[in-house]
Amino acid sequence: MSAQSPGAPITYQDGKYVVPDTPIIPFIEGDGTGRDIWRASKKVFDAAVAKASGGKRRIVWQETLAGEKAFKETGNWLPEATLETVKRYRVGIKGPLTTPVGGGIRSLNVALRQLLDLYACVRPVRYFDGVPSPVKRPQDLDVIIFRENTEDVYAGIEYQAGSREADRLRDFLVGELKARIREHSAIGIKPFSEFGAKRLIARAIQHAIDKQLPTVTLVHKGNIMKFTEGAFRDWGYQLAKERFARQTIAEADVNGTVPAGKVLIKDRIADSIFQQVLLRPKEYQVLATPNLNGDFLSDACAAQVGGLGMAPGANIGDGYAIFEATHGTAPKYADQDKVNPGSVILSGVMMFEHLGWNDVAGSIVRGLQGAITAKHVTYDLARQMDGATTVPTSVFADKIVEHLG
Repeated sequence: MSAQSPGAPITYQDGKYVVPDTPIIPFIEGDGTGRDIWRASKKVFDAAVAKASGGKRRIVWQETLAGEKAFKETGNWLPEATLETVKRYRVGIKGPLTTPVGGGIRSLNVALRQLLDLYACVRPVRYFDGVPSPVKRPQDLDVIIFRENTEDVYAGIEYQAGSREADRLRDFLVGELKARIREHSAIGIKPFSEFGAKRLIARAIQHAIDKQLPTVTLVHKGNIMKFTEGAFRDWGYQLAKERFARQTIAEADVNGTVPAGKVLIKDRIADSIFQQVLLRPKEYQVLATPNLNGDFLSDACAAQVGGLGMAPGANIGDGYAIFEATHGTAPKYADQDKVNPGSVILSGVMMFEHLGWNDVAGSIVRGLQGAITAKHVTYDLARQMDGATTVPTSVFADKIVEHLG
């Protein structure tokens, strides 16, 4: 293959991606530390693709703008051209983005998810040997969280205290529905739909079936919010019986042991699961959650295995996906070649797995583990590891490439 070979778009047919040898993949560099992180991550991605394929495959990267860079160049935090680019090429990857304070868009990440209907936020949490952790046995936690991405309080339906809209809504709720709401309250709406819950939970169950994982746990606060989070739980069990009856069994239907080949569907109250992932992590593999619970839980789990610097993420819909760093922009470290690029690198692992390039994904995982084992790591890891050598972001990428295997 010529180094100058033009790229081709990824297409989507019959529910599957069709990936050429030179796919065009849009990237959003990110704000703050995103510049350093992206350069390091791209170096690792390109090296892993070349090594795994013997030079037969190559990513054609196409920059597209969002965040501060977009605002400086176009006056728009999220240009329409960016959305069109992601729609055209279907799969993209991004660094951390600034959420503007005050006016402007509420959240760039939330906007991308809603505008492209990326309804599943997928966060795998696993441990790399040698990474410092606050728990005794971080290796026991190996979960993947499927978080509903478009509803719940993140739908953005809220009204400021004292506003005309909040007062009118309160008057209706108090007058017509006999709700008890103090005067001058801020009011937010928490929508849950059967459609939204079931398509998210279906993706979680299908993942467990495909990967031969033993359990899917529905996480909810249905003991208090019975008609929203409680419905999420009920719709999950209903879906399992309707669509996955041959492959699943509900915990209440188990008499003794789970039948061979069946995925166990169970549920846990949200506050309980935070204890469970600490005390009994081996009992959980796939977690399906509403939006807010999943946001909290995914960060808490990441803390057990080294923090957000080692936490990948993806926003996935039907035929579209954006893979992203899960941490913030850390502007005080911008352009210092200092921060850990692990979140974007591992998000790239997810991206390659999503595209069926498992050889590339495996190579990157081996490279990252090799660099950590050799104790050539960025400051966030080195300060907690005995005998570690602190290296810049760019050198950490070089060390990963050395260990691609």
